[in-house]
Amino acid sequence: MKNKTMTNEAIPLSRRRFLTGAAALMSVPLLCGLWPKSALAQAISQALPQFVALRQAQQGILTGAHWGAFEALVQDDRMVDVKPIQDDPAPNELITMAPHQVHAPNRVKYPMVRKSWLEGGPLNCKPELRGRDEWVRVSWDKALTLVSEQITRLQKEHGPQAIYAGSYGWKSVGMLHNSRTLLHRLLNLTGGFGDYSGDYSTGAAQVIMAHVVGSMEVYEQQTAWPNVIENSKLVVLWGCNPLITLKNSWNMPDHEGLAGFEALKKKGTRIISIDPIYNESARDLKAHWIAPRPYTDSAMIIGIAHTLLAEKLHDADFLKSYTVGFDKFEAYLTGKEDGVVKDADWAAAICGIDANTLRELAREMAKQRTMIMAGWGIQRQHRGEQPHWLLVTLAAMLGQIGLPGGGFGFSYHYSSGGSPTARGGILAGISAGKAPKNAPASIPVARIADCLANPGKTINFNGARVTYPDVKMVYVAGGNTFHQHQDTNNLVKAWQRPQTIVVNEPYWTATAKHADIVLPATTSYERNDMEMGGDYSQLYVFPMHQCVPPQHESRNDFDIFAGLAEKLGVLEAYSNGKNEMQWLKGMYDDMKAQARDARVALPPFDMFWASNNYIRFPIPEQNKQWVRFADFRENPLLNPLGTPSGKIEIYSDTVEKMGYDDCRGIPGWMPPHEWYQGPQAQKYPLSLNTAHPVNRLHSQLDNTPLRKKYAVADREAIWINPDDASLRGIADGDLVRAFNDRGQILVGAKVTPDVRPGVVRISEGAWFDPANPAEPGSLCKNGNVNCLTFDIGSSSLAQGNCGHMAQLEIEKYQGPALENTAHAVPVGA
Repeated sequence: MKNKTMTNEAIPLSRRRFLTGAAALMSVPLLCGLWPKSALAQAISQALPQFVALRQAQQGILTGAHWGAFEALVQDDRMVDVKPIQDDPAPNELITMAPHQVHAPNRVKYPMVRKSWLEGGPLNCKPELRGRDEWVRVSWDKALTLVSEQITRLQKEHGPQAIYAGSYGWKSVGMLHNSRTLLHRLLNLTGGFGDYSGDYSTGAAQVIMAHVVGSMEVYEQQTAWPNVIENSKLVVLWGCNPLITLKNSWNMPDHEGLAGFEALKKKGTRIISIDPIYNESARDLKAHWIAPRPYTDSAMIIGIAHTLLAEKLHDADFLKSYTVGFDKFEAYLTGKEDGVVKDADWAAAICGIDANTLRELAREMAKQRTMIMAGWGIQRQHRGEQPHWLLVTLAAMLGQIGLPGGGFGFSYHYSSGGSPTARGGILAGISAGKAPKNAPASIPVARIADCLANPGKTINFNGARVTYPDVKMVYVAGGNTFHQHQDTNNLVKAWQRPQTIVVNEPYWTATAKHADIVLPATTSYERNDMEMGGDYSQLYVFPMHQCVPPQHESRNDFDIFAGLAEKLGVLEAYSNGKNEMQWLKGMYDDMKAQARDARVALPPFDMFWASNNYIRFPIPEQNKQWVRFADFRENPLLNPLGTPSGKIEIYSDTVEKMGYDDCRGIPGWMPPHEWYQGPQAQKYPLSLNTAHPVNRLHSQLDNTPLRKKYAVADREAIWINPDDASLRGIADGDLVRAFNDRGQILVGAKVTPDVRPGVVRISEGAWFDPANPAEPGSLCKNGNVNCLTFDIGSSSLAQGNCGHMAQLEIEKYQGPALENTAHAVPVGA
């Protein structure tokens, strides 16, 4: 990422907060070589009262999670409460669930093996019983022996393509105990494995954006929040709910994005929310709500673009200087290629928004500095590559890309994109090592069920051809496949194909229940680790001190794989002869060297660790005004994008030459697999809108008391418009059966006008809980929405998932009373 405006200017020591008062004095010799003595004395005198006050305020053990850093309060080796850190501008109530995570009733207590697998072995294991078999407790030595024997056997008989390391997911925070990386490290040392590419979050957008702007874009730093607050006159939230999604982060959140939106609200900046749901952010920010039909964003954007063109509101000079292919897009808009003019009236007939509203929106965006902040849900759909490509095209037509407060951003709603980048060091985690030369090609992550069910099948993927391996073993660590994958009932069938499935997991999730061998893993609060705070700002370094002993017989991820490495004869190569604390010290020292080069002094590791405190790096003033694409706008020849032309590619010759009918060389509208005008709508008239849950992170925390705040009738909630509810005799609080040809789920009705008619909203992440696991398509008692979604690729280009769309019907549930057992412990465990 080009970023010439970020600076390495020196910042006073008092703006860094890493020690208690006593430790600050101990750090004097460390700093003397870097700071003049007079400056050092002044800095220490300024810092010491702050450090002492902080120490006096501390009550517990410093640690954290995806939802924030906090102090754990512990009594008699039990975590009893938590306290947020002082620097957190928006503490997340999810941190209060940490004690319940540690002491959850459905912890996996011991190494467990499915009875039929233990008795019959991998070749006679009765895979159809996965999810409903009994379990047998074994020793750690026995469990590690069973797993290592299968790795050895399959490597010898079938090679690395037979082992799929499917550890995709929001693993616990921590740079050392990164379960996914540790699994890959072990398997790279023992012959290799089948891997995946892409992710479920941005599968379509990250691929197409590389062709359009030369980077993944969805995970790039955004124009800094102070610049947006100062310069943006209009903010358009397209398909996102940032006040909810910004509560959590891939690392530990700095929550500065929430502060940014609060500042926009305080300033009175005009905000428009485009979403079928009047979501929490729209309500809180008092945004103007525009509610299109689901899955029609591309048509809506095209209608707005046509208005810009027809009324000469587009920036022709910008398009000429900074883009390629607008002439082809213009021909598409005006119907030169197909005879269909894609004007606002055309778009209105598809997206359900009045044509005059679309025209006025185009004019409003063109007349002032506009920042388009788009979410990822609009690309987790069939044809999902098109909306993000079109939004970049729309922003290019407005001509504000690279200007303060203008353009577009695709990560303002995620992990505080736009939080100004700090200056210091980057904490690097443990390495997965080098893959062997015979490692198989990766498959798109969202195609795993198709892969398991159809070994040898070849698919298109981003200009290449990928052939599915014949997977004999799946190993999941730090993931929950039965939450994240679409068409759950189809996954259940595909999941029966492998000979062996191993899962490292603290809880009896649906994925664990559908495994053959389950190894009990600690939560992050039962081990030592470190983590960065602020995915984009890189603002903090947090020690994650062990708060309580490992529960029951659980082991941390590093030790689990060390045990397997010993069985497989690669322990020394796996561990490098270092234990947990030695690895952490090495990571810290590497970061400290980077910080020294940036003229930011840090204490020795032992001092940092003993302080029970955290580092806050300085933010250079210039970084607070950083503008994405400013360098490119200033001089596109010296600062080209990573595309073949070096410019924004409204037309991509690369994509065109791939020859895909479902993703051509220019963006456009293509009807999706299912939508309200499709044939499925005659039987299933309601369009599904899935959402990030308010009171958990995906499926994490579904097994905690926070469920009481969002569950309706002890099920996942379904939001229904009053008109749709009345038509079906459904009242608020009723049990509802939602269904289509793929599956059926029990949900609790929340009747509200905040949902557009013809649309229902169900949050993702409810644990799968079939009423009769032996019956295909059995009613899920807990409301897992993926029982209703379909499992096809977004297109031949990206093969992303389509998790945000489905047509369905609902009815008031009239069946027998069904106990929700999603969080129950299986028989024998």
